Amino acid sequence: MKKFRFSLETVLDYKQQVLDALQAEHGAILAQVRAQEELLERLEANYYELDQEFTQRKMEGISILDAMQYEQYLRAMEREIQEAVLELEKLRQEEEAKRAQVVAAKQDTSSLEKLREKKLDLYNKAVQKSEEAMIDEFVSTTRVMAAQSA
Repeated sequence: MKKFRFSLETVLDYKQQVLDALQAEHGAILAQVRAQEELLERLEANYYELDQEFTQRKMEGISILDAMQYEQYLRAMEREIQEAVLELEKLRQEEEAKRAQVVAAKQDTSSLEKLREKKLDLYNKAVQKSEEAMIDEFVSTTRVMAAQSA
């Protein structure tokens, strides 16, 4: 009997390549999200430290010029934090969209793999049936030969 050949093997290979590429892209976006989250945490920690320092200096007595510089720097840090939050939201949306693409590609690949498994199962059953028929024919031929020689 012929060797098993899945007619959609090239399509399955292509879908698998697409899935692998999408998973790599998704991983890269996830890394960007994590990096942006870490940046945001650092910015917020720096802001908190500077705000604590400013509060402490106000209690000790600070010049108006120094106080204004602290406030300007704090406002600049707030803007930077705001921009980091917006960038994080944008990255999370990209990640979510890429995840949806990965899920869709995985479903495509999975359906083709299941179809391949069914075809392989049918092929294996046909091979087994063919082998059983050959064995039956061999046994019948052997019996006929044994009966003729007796």
